[in-house]
Amino acid sequence: MTHRIVIVGGGAGGLELATRLGKSLGKRNKAEITLVDANLTHIWKPLLHEVAAGSLNSSEDELNYVAQAKWNHFNFQLGRMSGLDRESKQIQLAATLDEDGRELLPARTLGYDSLVIAVGSNTNDFGTLGAAQHCLFLDTRKQAERFHQQLLNHYLRAHAGDVASEKISVAIVGAGATGVELAAELHHAAHELAAYGLDKIQPKDMHITIIEAGPRVLPALPERISVPVHKTLEKLGITVMTNSSVSEVTEDGLKTASGDVIQASLKVWAAGIRAPGFLKDIDGLETNRINQLVVRPTLQTTLDDDIFAFGDCAACPQPGSDRNVPPRAQAAHQQASMLVKSFQARLEGKALPTYAYKDYGSLVSLSRFSAVGNLMGNLTGSVMLEGWLARMFYVSLYRMHQMALYGTFRTLMLMLGSRIGRGTEPRLKLH
Repeated sequence: MTHRIVIVGGGAGGLELATRLGKSLGKRNKAEITLVDANLTHIWKPLLHEVAAGSLNSSEDELNYVAQAKWNHFNFQLGRMSGLDRESKQIQLAATLDEDGRELLPARTLGYDSLVIAVGSNTNDFGTLGAAQHCLFLDTRKQAERFHQQLLNHYLRAHAGDVASEKISVAIVGAGATGVELAAELHHAAHELAAYGLDKIQPKDMHITIIEAGPRVLPALPERISVPVHKTLEKLGITVMTNSSVSEVTEDGLKTASGDVIQASLKVWAAGIRAPGFLKDIDGLETNRINQLVVRPTLQTTLDDDIFAFGDCAACPQPGSDRNVPPRAQAAHQQASMLVKSFQARLEGKALPTYAYKDYGSLVSLSRFSAVGNLMGNLTGSVMLEGWLARMFYVSLYRMHQMALYGTFRTLMLMLGSRIGRGTEPRLKLH
């Protein structure tokens, strides 16, 4: 019987793994590869802040799982994993409902010989009072589009009103990459919206505040990156509050532990991560306090050799350190690449390789205004980048992701099509 590899989660890592295993094992009938995801399309998660601001049209940059499966010799199943039976080697998929709440697909089970869990992470609001009710999150395309629609609604209402000038206030909790990049993208969007005639709200009337509990922006990155980013944000007129933890979120704004009140009509929570709740101790597997599956350096779960986990939903130890691999896109890409070799070895009865995280640096985009980062390598050491060059490297990260999924030729065609479309489409999504 053909070895059945089931991959749950079609994010950057899971989709890349399914694509590469389909090409290497599925095409030659050495294994049956099945990708499971709750959505029909994929969009690269680091781009969601651009979807939220409207500078990226998600309909044009999405990838269809059904088509990708056909082109790359794997199967696709629409569904959301809800449970696991390790003894019978089956996962449970919850019923899928359509937009009207009617059952589209029934609850069902799916058998596996090897299971890979790559369901990513969600934003962690740390149980903050009112956060779940009053904040928007940017974990999914739907959430990013919801934010964009609410932002656009403010402008449309102002445009139709009689008041000469109106204001809009946005509060972003968390000064990590998502929060910082969203703030800069929104500042850019304010200029574009005014240029398209929605000028009852001028760029100077969009007040953006970033609230960070730590002592500096981008706390997970080196200080030599966070300092110029902080200066650029302030130069753009964005208010940055550090050492300020949010104690409560209300309908009208935020309250900090020190007693400050930040009025905001739009509130975004972009601080912290946790793995999806259904993973917590799922069928006895070991998990940590943020629901991540604890794995060994082979990326196998500690209590079951037939179940692998990687990316943000996995707690993977770093050799020689007491810390886990950071939840970053480059880590998921590296782990996916290793797992391709792992399954080839597994089918041949050979020992599995072990994963060691390699940090190739970090890049942060501040929309069209700037980009900052550092590249790390054996030949170059650590090289600091700013401005146009950093922006080009940042864009290249997405192109590399596309090449892993589409191949070089199709990616070049996508780039050409995007270039041609610039002259016939608005620079900002206006619907």
